[in-house]
Amino acid sequence: MKQDTIVKTFISRFLILILNFGLVIYSTNMWGSEGKGVISIVIADLTIIGFFCNIFVGSSITYFASKYKTEQILLYAYVWSILVGITVPIIFSFTRTLEYPYYLIGLSVLSSLLAANINLFVGQKNIRMFNLYTILQQLVHILFVAVVVYLIRITSVEAYFIAQISCYLILFIVSSFQILRYCKISNLSFSAPIRNALFDYGWKIQVSAFLQFLNNRLSFYFLEFFKGITSVGIFSIGVAFSEAIWMVSKSLSVILYSDVVNSANHNDAIEKTKVSLKISFLITLLFIIGILLLPAGFYVMVFGKDFHDTKKIILFLSPGILAIAVSNIIGYYFAGINKLRILNIKSVVGLIFTIVSSVFIIPRWGISGACMITSISYCLSSGLLFWKFYELTEFHIRDFMISRSEINLLLHKLLRACLKK
Repeated sequence: MKQDTIVKTFISRFLILILNFGLVIYSTNMWGSEGKGVISIVIADLTIIGFFCNIFVGSSITYFASKYKTEQILLYAYVWSILVGITVPIIFSFTRTLEYPYYLIGLSVLSSLLAANINLFVGQKNIRMFNLYTILQQLVHILFVAVVVYLIRITSVEAYFIAQISCYLILFIVSSFQILRYCKISNLSFSAPIRNALFDYGWKIQVSAFLQFLNNRLSFYFLEFFKGITSVGIFSIGVAFSEAIWMVSKSLSVILYSDVVNSANHNDAIEKTKVSLKISFLITLLFIIGILLLPAGFYVMVFGKDFHDTKKIILFLSPGILAIAVSNIIGYYFAGINKLRILNIKSVVGLIFTIVSSVFIIPRWGISGACMITSISYCLSSGLLFWKFYELTEFHIRDFMISRSEINLLLHKLLRACLKK
């Protein structure tokens, strides 16, 4: 795993972290805890729909990018994105009242189309383009929010979704031009073996991802049911901090996944996983400590008076945040070697705990109960994955300790990458 790639990806994720929190701060101050709760519910619905779309546009594209022609796998990805992005939200609308259903359909289709292109870049080991488009998703979204609110004068929470749809559309068009100019129309064809391979790999990995998402987001729906939409908005800030911290491990996971699916050396894959694991563990720990050192008044000043309990929420979530930072790395290793059963098992364990405990704890303890349930669920599922990985290899404390030479090397690469910018 090239240190240059790690450093550049880390820098890109740090920029995304800043942009993401800029958007979170703006949205909470612009639309309050209730508006933030609406945004969180819509994005949660979008993520659920995304799991169905990702059967063909997610990790399956990355996994098979080096095995099949680009034209063949993108054909299935694009058709599937449109069909699922339209039909699944309509089906959902019959089960419960959706927030902003038409925006949800637009977001579902366009986010899936863009995800297909970005995941293809990963499969082609073009991490530079992956980093660029993940940054642009945040940056362009923020720019369009400013345009919609201050130029078009739409000041309701709808401005957030209009801007996001516009962002996805522009980025999809640009990324498609980059990809399709190298494709040949003559290579476009429907192939049953390719379709079956994409579907078989895709649905297995999406089952695990969907179950893990429920572990991450089920508390939103329990809180909305028992305590109201405002409590979802307050809790979502703590979750936003969690996901911001996870950007480090997710970045390393993407690089690792790209390396593993393009490598036949099993021992080399394990060593790369351990390197990623130690970096993720230590950097995540530093981020958590830094965030917890901030005074509670800081969160009130930044997000508003409704968010005075944010520091307590992050404190309760901290053990789970660290656990997921480790399991993200190991999970992508198992996905890269096509061993998906353990991913489903660990997600089911966490989900069962979340469902059973939420029914009893959230009505009594509200947001604090949701934090504790979420953190324990993360630890349970991550512990199972950690144990399974170390059945394959020996456990050493040094797997979590970065040596002085590694620190010097990373600092050197970081400095050189910054100077290039």
